[in-house]
Amino acid sequence: MKHVLIAGSSSFIGKAFEAWAQAYFSDDLQVSSISLRGNEWRKAEFSKFDAILFCCGIAHVDTGRLSRREKREYYRVNRDLCLLAAKKAKREGVSQFIFLSSAIIYGEAAPCGQRKRITEKTEPSPSSVYGDSKWQADRLVRELASENFHVAVLRLPMVYGKGSKGNYPRLSAMAKRLPVFPDLDNERSMLHIDNLTELLCRLILEGSGGIFFPQNAEYVRTTDLVREIARVNEHRIRIVKGFGPFIYVFSRLPGRLPRMVSKAFGSLSYDEEMSVCGFDYRITDFRTSIERTEL
Repeated sequence: MKHVLIAGSSSFIGKAFEAWAQAYFSDDLQVSSISLRGNEWRKAEFSKFDAILFCCGIAHVDTGRLSRREKREYYRVNRDLCLLAAKKAKREGVSQFIFLSSAIIYGEAAPCGQRKRITEKTEPSPSSVYGDSKWQADRLVRELASENFHVAVLRLPMVYGKGSKGNYPRLSAMAKRLPVFPDLDNERSMLHIDNLTELLCRLILEGSGGIFFPQNAEYVRTTDLVREIARVNEHRIRIVKGFGPFIYVFSRLPGRLPRMVSKAFGSLSYDEEMSVCGFDYRITDFRTSIERTEL
């Protein structure tokens, strides 16, 4: 039996992991959680845990309009708090620390009409405060790794599931209301929460360290995602060709619009070979994942 501590008791991923572990790995994993707000957590005894899953972080905010104080908060939580927790874990004899990094460390998605496929040779190049704070934590926490302290960093693409935040709920709302949607060709790596929590459970059982690039077995087009959400919700939506030139123009206008268009229709994906592990964690296919998220 391994004892796991979730750092970030209110996080979407943390809660999903705890529920998954209880449902499918109850004989092997015992899960507790702790809030890292304030300073009380510093008094907690980490030595009784085999693994720390660090789920704290600030995201899902328009980072283009941040004050200096708000920018400092990104680094305080996403970088500094992570390092404090990791150093405490190492000092107290925890054998594994898991940090949830992000694909955003490679920059924003490619503009509409272009491809961005991340390979093992792609160097991180964050373009936002959020991305940079994640990249700094990603890099610094791995420097703590040793023979007795295994650090696993998961560079996550868009994670979705029932109750998730970010781009998925926005696309879901559109899919359930719009009568038409453009047929555009883009490519996204996505990760359903079931596949992520399965991976986390197996990594903890193995005690593995290293950098991981998990994703669903299928790349996703935004058009197909919207079509599938509409189908599950029994909403009739017409997929229309010919919008490409208009979306292309919108993506190059000044202001916030290009970033919004890029988030919806841009491309950002991992090379498939990067996401293969020594075990099968991709237990939920794309169609089933949408049904579990929407219903």
